[in-house]
Amino acid sequence: MDQLPGLPAGAFEKADPSPDADFYAFPRFVTHIDDGAIAAVTRVYRETLPAGGALLDLMSSWVSHLPEDVTYAPVVGHGMNEEELAANPRLSRWFVQDLNIEPTLPLDDKLFDGACLCVSVQYLQRPVDVFREVGRVLRPGAPFVVSFSNRCFPTKAVAIWQAFSGLDQQRLVGAYMREAGFTDVAHRVSTPPRGDPLWVVTGIA
Repeated sequence: MDQLPGLPAGAFEKADPSPDADFYAFPRFVTHIDDGAIAAVTRVYRETLPAGGALLDLMSSWVSHLPEDVTYAPVVGHGMNEEELAANPRLSRWFVQDLNIEPTLPLDDKLFDGACLCVSVQYLQRPVDVFREVGRVLRPGAPFVVSFSNRCFPTKAVAIWQAFSGLDQQRLVGAYMREAGFTDVAHRVSTPPRGDPLWVVTGIA
């Protein structure tokens, strides 16, 4: 299935076509944005994700950037490295899955009150399929928060992502959301004087 009508052939190809499972086989216990951008993500989560609700943390790792003083129950994590997910104290449970091979989530319909995807959307080769799955597992009216900066693993980011920057990437994510059926798609930009920029796109299931 085409992810977005009108995009050129090869839009979702990667410079490195080797299996993503090989690339993520070893854990990376680092953060991929700086402290200012992390704080901005946490503020957005505090304002957008419902306290006490069940959350899906998609493409997660050893940190989730959720506000430490807010309880969510449960938080289900997805990622590509078992060690990273096991080290994340915010996750109630987790699963490993390559969404570029199998975008269908092994989760029931209408299970979550919110979902988040932080600094990894650029690696999705079937983003609309994945976003549709997120919409399926969210309860009606639940928010989906996608955030990203200007960093990536360039050999694993898709071609269309690397052809754009900043606001154009934000518009691209908004297009993924709309094509997947999300409503009230909104854009937010955090541009600190120094450090990593942060772009956020939110939608409602």
